[in-house]
Amino acid sequence: MKNIILKIEGMSCSACSNGLEKYLNKQDGIEEATVNLVMATASIKYEDNLTIEDLNRFVSEAGFKSLGEDIQIVEKEESTLQFIIFGVLGLILMYISMGHMIHLPIINIFNMEKHPIVYSITLLVLTIPFLVYGRNIVLSGFKNLLHLMPNMDSLVTIGILSSFIYSLFGVIMVIIGKIDFVEKLYFESTAFVIYFIMLGKFIDRHSKNKTKESIKGLVKITPERARIKVDSSYKNITIDEVKKGDILICLPGDKVAVDGEIVKGSSTFDESFITGESVPVLKKEKDKVIAGSINYGSEIEYKAEKIGKESTISEIVKLVVEATNTKTNIERMADRLCSYFVPAVIIIAIITLLINLVINKDIGIALINFVTVLVVACPCALGLATPLALVVSVGHSAKKGILIKDSETLEVGSKIDTVVFDKTGTITNGILSVSQVNNHSDLDDKYIMELLGSIEKHSTHPLALGINKYINEEKIKADIDLVTEDLAGYGVKAKDEKNNVYYACNKKLLKKLDIINSYEDEEKEMAKKGYSVIYLVKNNKVVATFGLKDVIRKESINVVKKLKKKGLKVVLLSGDNKITTEEIAKEFEFDEVISEVTPKEKNEYINKMVSDGKKVMMIGDGINDAPALTSATIGVSFKGATDIANNSSNVVIVNNNLEKIVDFINISKNTLLNIKENLFWAFIYNFLMIPIATGLFRIHINPMIACIAMILSSLTVTLNALRLTRKK
Repeated sequence: MKNIILKIEGMSCSACSNGLEKYLNKQDGIEEATVNLVMATASIKYEDNLTIEDLNRFVSEAGFKSLGEDIQIVEKEESTLQFIIFGVLGLILMYISMGHMIHLPIINIFNMEKHPIVYSITLLVLTIPFLVYGRNIVLSGFKNLLHLMPNMDSLVTIGILSSFIYSLFGVIMVIIGKIDFVEKLYFESTAFVIYFIMLGKFIDRHSKNKTKESIKGLVKITPERARIKVDSSYKNITIDEVKKGDILICLPGDKVAVDGEIVKGSSTFDESFITGESVPVLKKEKDKVIAGSINYGSEIEYKAEKIGKESTISEIVKLVVEATNTKTNIERMADRLCSYFVPAVIIIAIITLLINLVINKDIGIALINFVTVLVVACPCALGLATPLALVVSVGHSAKKGILIKDSETLEVGSKIDTVVFDKTGTITNGILSVSQVNNHSDLDDKYIMELLGSIEKHSTHPLALGINKYINEEKIKADIDLVTEDLAGYGVKAKDEKNNVYYACNKKLLKKLDIINSYEDEEKEMAKKGYSVIYLVKNNKVVATFGLKDVIRKESINVVKKLKKKGLKVVLLSGDNKITTEEIAKEFEFDEVISEVTPKEKNEYINKMVSDGKKVMMIGDGINDAPALTSATIGVSFKGATDIANNSSNVVIVNNNLEKIVDFINISKNTLLNIKENLFWAFIYNFLMIPIATGLFRIHINPMIACIAMILSSLTVTLNALRLTRKK
């Protein structure tokens, strides 16, 4: 199974995106397709036997054009000259056709009473360029009608062609001598409907581009050139010329060109674009630097490691684009409404035409009302209401250092009622260090540490990372040849070449293996000091105990207070021992503290709450948290967490700042409120305008006015969505 994101051209409203999505999902070999109107993309999961050419063909068959694979949000600039030219042409058309109504001076040759044939043919000639100008609307409208997927273009096509054909018939009648038909020409409606629709599409594209600025900003962060080291100097090259392993130079004030590792020098870097933190970070030799970060200090040399699509920025852009290609429940509901909306409008327009013919007995008035209903009932605002808000929020969140993997997470985030924290590496820094060593054997102290380091050196558990950090800092050799095995929730088992069996573990494993533990009081004393305790066992006998100290994150206490203030239940769920966990919990106001749980028990606890109807957010960073992160309504991990934790989560906090949890919940609530506001305005617009457009309430509006109203409805939704970037 493969995944691809295709750039799509030709979608103008939600009926377009819905129609394409339905058509793609009906094709053999496509497992799932999701079309995003705002991003103009189609995210497709398809079988290996299909090719990209097949997918492009499916898109073409549905009446649109595939521009190929593309996650780079780069839009071409459009000239406004064509709008000026056709605007002037439209004013000339309007002046000739309607100038006499307000007693404007008209050139004699264009006087409808004195020269009706010249007048009629002139209006026809001035209208034809507008049909050419709007040919894409007509083609798209017809294609979608043929595929039984009518969209906004279909509504407009029916309207303008009806008006044009009737007016063309009027011209023929004038030519053959039936002068009365000179009063029944509606070429200006045809021309101006096309003009305003094209203008609306132009404004709409620019409005949608505005909503994507946060994402486009990510693409533009990395520089276009790099300085590569050549002997004792350097030369400038393009980013495309950089290869893995190249030694690059970054001068003060420059941006880092690609992800890499510092090999010479140290400096401070501004990484706010990716972490959301404004404070520059000190980096020295062997530290990683991120493409796009700004060097505030001195010259450094760094080795290129990740280039092109492998870079951090590219991964984030891909993640953000994929997130906007998923759909929320509220968006699916709006899509279903839109799929019925266009056919319903066509039926309403036909009924309007027939009733007006019966009541007014004037085909001209009936036709104008028919066209007005088709034009005014634009599903754009309705279709844009949800995706615009989601694109703005996902992009804005990424700039704040909050990576949201799917848009449904934004919707669910507003309903969270319980927040569960892991302890180590979550409410604490997770940077542990060996603070106390108690040797209970005749083994040498140095050998004890070498043995512990050798057992733990391949483990990724936070306690093991703390031990390895201590071993490296103290320059202790950890090269004893051992075969190791992780025991999830308990520790690590090891065996040497003499078949001695070792464990670096917690007291639960001692109990499980029936190993005599004479050091429980010692563990309690260390736990009172906030230590996490590890037992070192050799051949079922405890030979040493180690106390590792962690530090509470400075922001975590405040975050818990803010969450409780929002009315959320806050739980601490830890695999650490009860005394250590409760010692740390004293500084907080947790509603519940649970300790000494295995990964399986963590998962069971989360599953129980979810099955009880709770909306649970689980926050963790280790392998042992992965099952619980997956089971939670929303799983949150950190950029520095293990790969499996990141893969199991819905949200990744880039800068490890717990304050971003509160930010995410606020963004989620604001987004859902914004979507509801957008849907309200979209529904109210159509609820009010369609009845007026029928002309059955003694109020008549011109199709041109209907076009302007349609544009304003889309602008209202767009501007409301953009308000999200200004929310605190």
